[in-house]
Amino acid sequence: MNDLVRSFVRALISQLHPRMLALTVIPFVLATVFWGGLLYFTWDPVMTAARGFLESSIFTSWIYGALDWFGLSSLRAVVAPLFVVALTIPLAVASLLLFIGLWSVPAAVRFLERSYPELAKSKGGSVLGSVWHSLSSTGVFLLLVLISLPLWLVPPFFALVPPLLWGWLTYRVMTYDALADHASADERKAIMRRHRMPLLIIGVVVGLLGSAPTLLWVSSAAIIFLFPFVLAGALWLYALIFIFSALWFGHYCLHALGQLRAERQSVAPPPAGPDVIELAPSDVRRIESS
Repeated sequence: MNDLVRSFVRALISQLHPRMLALTVIPFVLATVFWGGLLYFTWDPVMTAARGFLESSIFTSWIYGALDWFGLSSLRAVVAPLFVVALTIPLAVASLLLFIGLWSVPAAVRFLERSYPELAKSKGGSVLGSVWHSLSSTGVFLLLVLISLPLWLVPPFFALVPPLLWGWLTYRVMTYDALADHASADERKAIMRRHRMPLLIIGVVVGLLGSAPTLLWVSSAAIIFLFPFVLAGALWLYALIFIFSALWFGHYCLHALGQLRAERQSVAPPPAGPDVIELAPSDVRRIESS
């Protein structure tokens, strides 16, 4: 627990550095341009498909029945937009996390190197490994999102499910990227196995912090009309939170790596000394006489 608190405080201090604040810009711009352009050109067909799915699916048609039963038929028009928003936000956040993992996390780890000068780089990770690890983890995350999507529209689950899912995804992606340069593959696996629970706690805490942007678009149905601006604002907040999480994971993982190497060094067998050859007295006299 002390390591969690210590790494949290150090990450908070590092987050305030101008270089770390600047790291939010490029992932934010990439995610905003991509999803903003995609929604701009596909909004009408997406809305048509969403309405058809919601009205015909046995898993979601109950929403309209519930609104009619409570006398809220006027809200039927916002169900499909809310559904699209609920589906778009996690997709946009997942892509933002991918951009941050590829662009910002390596820069954040390089920024942290000055705090851990004694750690040698074992280069146990790679860019391709990071991409594959991020994509595979994101695939599992999106599958879980689709399964739990109806809960995203029901209080209080909209504030509970996202932190758990994003916490798991953040833990998976950030741990790999934080250790990619300094740890070997064996060291990375050992740290993820030994520190699984603390790392997952960091991910869940970051996920809880990520609930703040989520409240922007679930607080009111009227927010739908401002969705492009809300999406941009939410993505920037997510970028800020993810950079902080990269620093938190970085401080924790690099400290854990230093501890792991110190432990292995302490239990390693002493280096072998020079070979000693025992000679018989007759051999010694023969050598001396020669």
